[in-house]
Amino acid sequence: MPYKKIVIAGGGVLGSQIAFQAAYCGFDVTIWLRSKGSIGRTQPKLDRLRTTYIDAINEMASGGAWCAGIADSDAPLDKEACLARVEAAYSGLKLELDMAAAVADADLVIESMAEDPKAKIEFYQKLAPLLPAKTVVATNSSTLLPSQFAKYTGRPEKYLSLHFANSIWKNNTAEVMGQAQTDPAVFDQLIEFANQIRMIALPVKKEKNGYLLNSMLVPFLLSGLDLWASGVSDPRSIDIAWTHGTGAPKGPFQIIDTVGLATAYNIVMQYQSVPGLLSPLLKKMMMPYNFKAMAKLIKNMMDKGEKFYG
Repeated sequence: MPYKKIVIAGGGVLGSQIAFQAAYCGFDVTIWLRSKGSIGRTQPKLDRLRTTYIDAINEMASGGAWCAGIADSDAPLDKEACLARVEAAYSGLKLELDMAAAVADADLVIESMAEDPKAKIEFYQKLAPLLPAKTVVATNSSTLLPSQFAKYTGRPEKYLSLHFANSIWKNNTAEVMGQAQTDPAVFDQLIEFANQIRMIALPVKKEKNGYLLNSMLVPFLLSGLDLWASGVSDPRSIDIAWTHGTGAPKGPFQIIDTVGLATAYNIVMQYQSVPGLLSPLLKKMMMPYNFKAMAKLIKNMMDKGEKFYG
């Protein structure tokens, strides 16, 4: 079934990006938000994305870095057409507080909320009775398994994961991971959708916390946090050690600022309280980590509204 109407639940860093990218690729996109305050936080993200896409297109037109989520590199860039798609996406995106109105006639709902299992369950339980029979539901969870939530969706055969990397207009990957009850046809549909929004669809054939990307990224972030929480060094020095030592564009704390402290905090709490998330080898590696100190320091920063790089 070809998708037309897409609903993104949550307007955070990735939620807003997924929404903008899908709209840029011609889909009818609505972002469902919990409150008027959420609209106030989401609209500036969409404003910045409009500027980011325009800047990226201008850079591509002048021979700069290419963004595969915006245009194919094997054909001449149609700058004006790309800019027109940006404006159409920006003006066409809808923000909605009424969940029933948001999901009416939805083909696909992508849940992109914080890594809080309780909040996700509550969301799915409210969502389930409002959905049309046709609707597929996907989670953009970065660490949690779809099997944890399938029964709460009311349609486990149409529920799976669709996880994106940050800055999806240039880091254009989408990991598709089902759970035991996912209909294979639905899995294939989501692969097709990912390709339609200019992502490289990456099938994950077995449930795995962290999928592909975050199975590698999360231990890296925890290592950086532990160096800080244990008083070994400061965030900027830790980042410099990584970026200058490897040539990577960002260190762990720069990445945390990008994904948000709330996400980092929830990941730390999961690894602290759910040992089953870890393989035996990784569990052994993580045992010396000072998770309580990490959580306390991050929580203090969240309460003060701080970032590592102000």
